[in-house]
Amino acid sequence: MRILSAVIKAVRQYGLEGVRVQNVSELAGVSPGALYRYFDGKEQLLLECFLYVDRQAAEIFEYLQVDPQTIRADPMGAVKRLWLPYFRFWTSHPDETVFYYRFRDSAFFPKYDKTRDFTYFKTFAGMVQDFKRVFPCLDWMNQDLLRLHVLTSTVMYARYVVEGVLPNSQETEDTIFQLLATGLSGYMRPGQT
Repeated sequence: MRILSAVIKAVRQYGLEGVRVQNVSELAGVSPGALYRYFDGKEQLLLECFLYVDRQAAEIFEYLQVDPQTIRADPMGAVKRLWLPYFRFWTSHPDETVFYYRFRDSAFFPKYDKTRDFTYFKTFAGMVQDFKRVFPCLDWMNQDLLRLHVLTSTVMYARYVVEGVLPNSQETEDTIFQLLATGLSGYMRPGQT
């Protein structure tokens, strides 16, 4: 854990491309040789950190519930109750947010994403299915774009908060949610199939 935490901090400090094993070993308080006992090199370190942070983010949904009645009565309210803990996770973990954003935006990610295991996002996927049962027109959307729109855009905006570009305030949360929800609202109108 100390090594993973050091990698995440090093990426925020030096950038993804600028991170060196020496930087990580110094931040972790271990020798480079000790680091190589656990990891093959920089690429494996980055991947393990991404998986660690990605699983933490997915775990948020394990503690949330969505009620089909609420989805019908107040779809945007239901989405916001699920989205807000996710957004707040990112704004309360600045190093992880910057790391995650930079990794997803890197040359490493597309190669990894093709073989990525999404099973730890099964609760989130189940919630999406609940919304689709109530609003079948959500099936009209490209599912990868839906996921990217909500999850990846949330991380991008959270990065702006943790880097001080946007204030960490209720107004910021409300505005970001409105921007994200505007794209969904056309698909989640009562009586639409």
